[in-house]
Amino acid sequence: MPEETQSAQPMPVPVDESHILATYANFCRVTGTPEELIVDFGLNKQVGGTSPETIQLTQRIIVNFFTAKRLAYALQMAVVRHEQAFGPLETDVQKRVVHQQSAKA
Repeated sequence: MPEETQSAQPMPVPVDESHILATYANFCRVTGTPEELIVDFGLNKQVGGTSPETIQLTQRIIVNFFTAKRLAYALQMAVVRHEQAFGPLETDVQKRVVHQQSAKA
């Protein structure tokens, strides 16, 4: 019996982070095919309400749908923990912008 219990527990997967490349992104685009998802990341430099500027895409990750589902779950759990600690995240930029009233003479 102890052997069955040990084999049912997931083994930790060794990970080598020595070649990892960190890039900041505040924009993503998801496209795909029936077999895989393509996630492009880039930097949106424009401030809400300004004229459209081309967004430079810098990274592309291609994953199968099994990995995408595990990633979606992991991201959802991370967002839930963040919102529990810091409050709700507003994804509508216009609702986050604080409009200042003009001073009247």
